[in-house]
Amino acid sequence: MASSSSLSFNLFMVALVLAISIRSTLAVFRPSPWKLAHATFYGDETASQTMGGACGYGNLFTNGYGTDTVALSSTLFNNGYACGACFQIKCVQSKACYANVPFTTVTATNLCPPNWSQDSNAGGWCNPPRVHFDMAKPAFMKIAWWKAGIIPVQYRRVPCVKKGGVRFSLQGNGYWLLVYVMNVGGGGDVYSMAVKGSKTGWITMSHNWGASYQAFASLGGQSLSFRITSYTTRETLTLWNVLPSNWRVGLTYNSNFNFH
Repeated sequence: MASSSSLSFNLFMVALVLAISIRSTLAVFRPSPWKLAHATFYGDETASQTMGGACGYGNLFTNGYGTDTVALSSTLFNNGYACGACFQIKCVQSKACYANVPFTTVTATNLCPPNWSQDSNAGGWCNPPRVHFDMAKPAFMKIAWWKAGIIPVQYRRVPCVKKGGVRFSLQGNGYWLLVYVMNVGGGGDVYSMAVKGSKTGWITMSHNWGASYQAFASLGGQSLSFRITSYTTRETLTLWNVLPSNWRVGLTYNSNFNFH
């Protein structure tokens, strides 16, 4: 017969597993309903013009985003909080649509700015309040004939499936740390962020622009941990000692965990 102590431990473990399972179920980002919009493309087949961008991801090839990317109209871009979000886009109601192509999946890496010199229905495709996707040309060419220029589409948010953990690319100086957050799974986006040095408490970071967050603190010579919260799910992920004490700006560091 089991002792009372072992029985209590087993009950505790069952409750813990149940709590974790419930939390995980609530935190997993589910696809949204399909909605209507329009899409265009920018750049050429090499997607070289998509490098950099308003989200600050830099070289999209070396940082894992490739050519399946999109610039969002400001209505969707949400001042950069939509950076990293993933969308399924399918061409509809156009002769330019490719048959038997259900959709393509893209990641938001850039802003499509308004063009107030053009009418919203004749060139100013990204003028608010329009919901519009300006796709990298290789991504556009997966769903439609590129000579169409602009096509009606259906779109929905979907979970971002990423290999490996969240990545942190560093800029700044001895008194200012600027962190670009990349390879974010789940909702793909970031709502807030904090940093903790091995000699400090948690320091709330402010949103700089795109997918970057900053802390005005002297953190050199300390191993650094990060706490990030998803904009979509509000799930918080704490990543301990991601950066070693000899970390340097200009480098990118990988964590071992991610959102789902």
